[in-house]
Amino acid sequence: MKDAIAKILLVDDEPDILEIVSYNLKNEGYQVFTAENGKEGVQKAKKKKPDLIILDVMMPVMDGIEACEQIRKIPELDQTIITFLTARGEDYSMIAGFDAGADDYIAKPIKPRVLVSKVKSLLRRNTVPKGDDGNVVKIGDLVIDKDQYKIVFKKEEIILPRKEFELLSLLTSKPGKVFKREEILDVVWGNEVIVGGRTIDVHIRKLREKLGDDSFKTVKGVGYKYVK
Repeated sequence: MKDAIAKILLVDDEPDILEIVSYNLKNEGYQVFTAENGKEGVQKAKKKKPDLIILDVMMPVMDGIEACEQIRKIPELDQTIITFLTARGEDYSMIAGFDAGADDYIAKPIKPRVLVSKVKSLLRRNTVPKGDDGNVVKIGDLVIDKDQYKIVFKKEEIILPRKEFELLSLLTSKPGKVFKREEILDVVWGNEVIVGGRTIDVHIRKLREKLGDDSFKTVKGVGYKYVK
């Protein structure tokens, strides 16, 4: 996927946000589509199949959290990156967004140039090569297929949101190794992305719910490791 032809769906109920953000993204060569509420956003996502969706949280008709949950149920959009627009300090919105299947969040207000840089960083995640070896990893009852972005656990196929999958892939790349929180943030979220430590905690909690508590160990003050 090249940035010049990437499709971006912007969902926000504020006309000024739609206009300003759309203008700056179009100037970078992106195809930009807009929607004014979550319901319209889901409909346009189905139709346009964007590479990236930028969702506001608080919207009429259907809010961003519910819209994200619905989009994540659409198989053909499982590789679409979803990021939320949240007001600074709204930790509850960030956590709810990750629980709904979002990959990231952007705190507003945000300067146009910073937004463009952030979007480029997000879209690069779809262009990172997965390597020519080890694309299928087997650890006990867990099978990770990095090409198809899916896992099989105890013979049951499970589709994970992108960031959960990338976090799991990192931890299982060296079972037993303690990955420091700083390393996890850098590898999974990238050094251009500003997220807090709670971001990791939320994703670990979601993985524990799906794969069991025993697989993930917390090393207080350091980070996490995957145990066979």
